[in-house]
Amino acid sequence: MRLEILPVPGIGDVTEGDDLAVLIGTAAPWLRDGDVLVVTSKIVSKAEGRLVDVPADGPERLAARDEVLAAETARVVASRGATRIVQTHHGFVMASAGIDASNVDKTRLVLLPVDPDASARALRAALRDRYRIDVAVIISDTMGRPWRNGLTDVALGVAGMPAIRDHRGEVDPYGNELQLTQMAVVDELAGAGELIKGKCDQVPVAVVRGYLPASSPPADGGRAHPPAGGGGRDDRPAVRLVDDGSGAAALVRESALDLFSLGTAEAMAAGMRAAATLADGRGEAPVDPAAVDRAIAAVAEVVAPGTTFTQITDDEVRAGLAATVDGWPVGASGLLLGAAPTPVDQPDLVRFGVDLHRLRIALAAEGIPSTLLPPPTGSIASACLAL
Repeated sequence: MRLEILPVPGIGDVTEGDDLAVLIGTAAPWLRDGDVLVVTSKIVSKAEGRLVDVPADGPERLAARDEVLAAETARVVASRGATRIVQTHHGFVMASAGIDASNVDKTRLVLLPVDPDASARALRAALRDRYRIDVAVIISDTMGRPWRNGLTDVALGVAGMPAIRDHRGEVDPYGNELQLTQMAVVDELAGAGELIKGKCDQVPVAVVRGYLPASSPPADGGRAHPPAGGGGRDDRPAVRLVDDGSGAAALVRESALDLFSLGTAEAMAAGMRAAATLADGRGEAPVDPAAVDRAIAAVAEVVAPGTTFTQITDDEVRAGLAATVDGWPVGASGLLLGAAPTPVDQPDLVRFGVDLHRLRIALAAEGIPSTLLPPPTGSIASACLAL
C-alpha cells in the first residue's frame, strides 16, 4: 500500500451557510474516487452555524464560557483547576466539550457539530451529487489521550467507510487467531491528515489517497475543475465505497465496558459515597482469607488503639460462635471478630462502630460483602462480621 497525504489550500474563511462541497470541490478539482477527505470539524461547525456569542474578555467571558460548557456537557469525567474533561452529548470524552476559541473572532466560540456523522454523510452526498465523485469523509477534531502527553486528531464523524477495521477471526503468520484486534482506522487517517493541515496554516481539509480502492484515474491524473454551474465529471462509473452505516459513533465505548470512566478524584468521591451507603450482604463464593487479611491490614493504622480484628478460619470455632450469635446468615463462608479495649464507655463504643465500618469498607474494596451481627452472648465490646 502506498499512501499520499495531500493538502487542500485555498478554501478561505468559512462562514455560516457556506456550501462546503462547493468550497472543497473548487479548491481540489483533482479529487478522485476513493480519496478520503479529512475535514476539520471547525469549518463544518462554522458552515452549520454552531457558534455562540460571548464577551471578548474579562470575567464575563469566563462566566459565559462556563455556561456554554455546562450546556454541552452530559457528565463531568474529571476536573483539575480550570480544566474540565467532560463527556459530550455525542458520547465523546474530551477537554471542554470540544469548545474552541481559535481561528474565530474573539467574541465567538465554536461548538462541535450537533451530529458529526450526519455532517459527514451530507458532505459526501453533496460531493457525489454535484461532482459525481465518490469519496469517504472524516470529520476530525483534536483530542488528548489518557496516559499520553500531546494531542492528536481523531474522527468525530465518518461516512463512506467503516470506522473500525475488525481483525477478529483472522490468523496471523504464526497461526494465531486474532481475538481482540479492532483498529480505529478513521482515527489513524484523521491523525495522518493533521500532519498536513496543521493548526495555523489555514488548511482545514486534507486528502488521504491510496487507503481505499479506486477506479483508474483519468489520463490527466485528475478531473476537470467543476464549471460554475455545477457541471460534473467524465462518464466513467464511480467506485462505491463500503459503509456499514454506524459512522464514528462506533468508536464510542459503552459505559459498562469503560474501565476509565472517571478521573481519579471523581472515582474516589464516588467510592466514598458508596461507602456511606454500604449495604449488608454476603458473597456467593468462598471468602479468600488472604483478601480478608489485606482488609484488616488496610485499617490497622487508623482504628482506635487496642481495637483488634480477628479472622476466624477454624470451622469448629466458627460453628460454636454461630450458635451464640442472633441472626447468623445461612451460607456465610467467613467470620470476623472485632473487639474494643475494655472497659469502654459510650464514646468508645461510638468509635468502635466507626472502626467496624472502616473495616467493612476495606472488605468491600476487596470485593467481600459483609453483614454486621450482634456480639456473642455476654459481650458489649465486641462484634461479629459474617462474610
